[in-house]
Amino acid sequence: MRFTTADLYDEHEGKVQVATALLKSFGQKTHFFGPISTVGCFEDNSLVRTALEEKGEGRVLVVDGGGSIRCALVGDNLAKTGIRNGWEGMIVYGCIRDSAVIASLNIGIKALGANPKRSVKKGAGVRDAIVNFADATFTPGHYIYADEDGILLSDVKLI
Repeated sequence: MRFTTADLYDEHEGKVQVATALLKSFGQKTHFFGPISTVGCFEDNSLVRTALEEKGEGRVLVVDGGGSIRCALVGDNLAKTGIRNGWEGMIVYGCIRDSAVIASLNIGIKALGANPKRSVKKGAGVRDAIVNFADATFTPGHYIYADEDGILLSDVKLI
């Protein structure tokens, strides 16, 4: 379904949050939306993999990597895993890697940037907890809408 975050904002002003414009678009999908699922982690993508190995059922995985740009939390293999399992997209408050391959994949990804260094894998982090970054609160089960203009959050489904 085609939408714009600008139109959704205009229709629902005062009832939605807008994330501060910090993230760049990666991935082939420029428009994506779905229920939020979260991972909170810092320079360890173990729980990101665990989440993406589950059935996504159209959800968007929000990864709060603490804003670290010292390593990547998502690469092409994890993006492909997400696609295979029905994830609509990812919002990464951190970096990705393999950006040239990810650009050709049918998934929406927004991240701070790219870094070739992989993360550690110690299993640290939290799943499906409320996370905060970009002046926004990402609550599991609420809805996220992303396009070229930015990221919009709602506690109810808008489209």
